[in-house]
Amino acid sequence: MSGPGFAPRPAPAPGDRKAILHPHEQERYRTLERLAPGAAVADYVEWYWAVRWDMRGRAPYFAEVLPFPCVHLTFERDGDRYGGFVNGVCTRKFVRELAGRGETFGVRFRPGGFGAFTGVDVCGLRDRAVPAADVLPDIGDLADQVLATPADTDRRRLVEDYLSIRPRRADPNYRLVLRIAAAMANDPELTRVDRVTERFGVSARTLQRLFRRYIGAGPKWVLRRYRLQDGADLLARGRTADLAALAADLGYFDQAHFTREFAAEVGMAPLEYAKNSLRSRDEVTSKVLPAS
Repeated sequence: MSGPGFAPRPAPAPGDRKAILHPHEQERYRTLERLAPGAAVADYVEWYWAVRWDMRGRAPYFAEVLPFPCVHLTFERDGDRYGGFVNGVCTRKFVRELAGRGETFGVRFRPGGFGAFTGVDVCGLRDRAVPAADVLPDIGDLADQVLATPADTDRRRLVEDYLSIRPRRADPNYRLVLRIAAAMANDPELTRVDRVTERFGVSARTLQRLFRRYIGAGPKWVLRRYRLQDGADLLARGRTADLAALAADLGYFDQAHFTREFAAEVGMAPLEYAKNSLRSRDEVTSKVLPAS
């Protein structure tokens, strides 16, 4: 690939649960591992992840996530579902039933990365999961290879070998989208689209077009998703003393607006979610730490 590359980014720390709803509760039902990408694919891939569960003899569990604005390539074995899939940006709460025994090995692309890597207009993938061969016709039997390989590090190698030989080209629009998305994710002061356009010197129309082409959703939605993830993460960690201040910090007009949007997306009011998360955390801690 021509042009300057990105340095590989480390995988998130095990304690990083952002975007995972009811994180401590989920840990009772599945394992989650994340692996950093290699230099050959770091321009486009954020990290790899692997989820496994064994619910045999137990009632199914519904794992919930507020997904990041990213496309995922997944290799799945779960009951009747088997194979490779491309998962477009999910604009709703994602719910996965964990039943029986299953696993998923996934590739999380950087925001805009899949669209730049493949040339696909990812807006057409929004809220959809399609067979990987429909989007990547040269993928061959990679899903069979990955799912037949036990170790996640070896699975990563197989996927990177495939991704690294695909033709790519420098794409300045992708570089711009990635910079803007990173600022949205990391700067809590960016709560409105007009602040984004002012900072990066692009028009609202241009920003809308770029985000729909590369990410699959508009910039306003991306901003709200990042701030809503921030809110859910803070609530799960115990920030419940002043919801009005939390709402203001996240860029909401008032507490009522935050509460309505949070309840609509997550399925329960902020304080109810916080209490549920903290209760699950305390239950997990009580099983790990000896009684004093």
